[in-house]
Amino acid sequence: MLPLSLLLVHLYVLIDDAIKTGAVTVPRRPGPAPACTDAEVLTIALARHLHGSTSESAWLRRIRAEWGHYFPRLPGQSQFNRRARWLWGAFELLRAHLAAGVPADGFQQIDTTALPVKHPSRVRGPDSWTGPGGLAAGFGRDAAHGEWFYGFRLGLRCDLGSRVVRAWGITRAAVDERAVAAGLLEGDRPPEVLLLDRGFAGRAFAAAQTERGTRVVLAPTRAQRRAVPAAARRPVAVLRNRIETTNGEITEVMGLARHGAHTFWGLLARTAAVLCAHTIRLVLLRPANKPT
Repeated sequence: MLPLSLLLVHLYVLIDDAIKTGAVTVPRRPGPAPACTDAEVLTIALARHLHGSTSESAWLRRIRAEWGHYFPRLPGQSQFNRRARWLWGAFELLRAHLAAGVPADGFQQIDTTALPVKHPSRVRGPDSWTGPGGLAAGFGRDAAHGEWFYGFRLGLRCDLGSRVVRAWGITRAAVDERAVAAGLLEGDRPPEVLLLDRGFAGRAFAAAQTERGTRVVLAPTRAQRRAVPAAARRPVAVLRNRIETTNGEITEVMGLARHGAHTFWGLLARTAAVLCAHTIRLVLLRPANKPT
């Protein structure tokens, strides 16, 4: 990782250039132009996730104390939050712009991960965790941790080699994962091979993907892994673990599991920011000789 001073400069130049060239567009907001530019807000938010800081307030205090000469008109936390929510689409446009510079892998993976918003014991009835189109928080099963959660689910489609996220979406906590996969594949060139967990198993789904030219490969069960020759077990495990590595980086290392959002729109903005930061890490900040 770059020293923070260089990271801030690197991010600001990247974002400012993307805005000036039209790769990233920001919707006009009512009222006078804010003193702190959109590029500055995007830079500070992305740097926080790249550094793995889980506290936005602590991060803003650090930026103000140590790098205030870089950002002399840094807003307070509440205004910064509002600005970041307004800019959620800019995070996504920047992520897509950077991902487009990496050739898509013919071998891809799809998986989902839990996005809790409150502890299940604290749920007392309808709440304000609602999004567009009737999307609302609910109960779901987190298979990775073997527990129930209350919130949403994040679907990811990633390259198997580079692990770059090609598509993502926030959906209901309890959802047919095959429908999630179909949505993440819609509109893009079909991959040659799609590696999926057992929760995506289904003849109709596999047949539909075959018609699109995609071969669906399901992760082997425990019994099937025992039947595989010992020499082949490790390569199979390495391939399957790549999506788990990506999930772990996004939720644990970059702090999405502790997002701290209070509304769906805050969660959407922080998810878009984390996924953009993850793409920057893979595409621009990874040492050339370091494998993914």
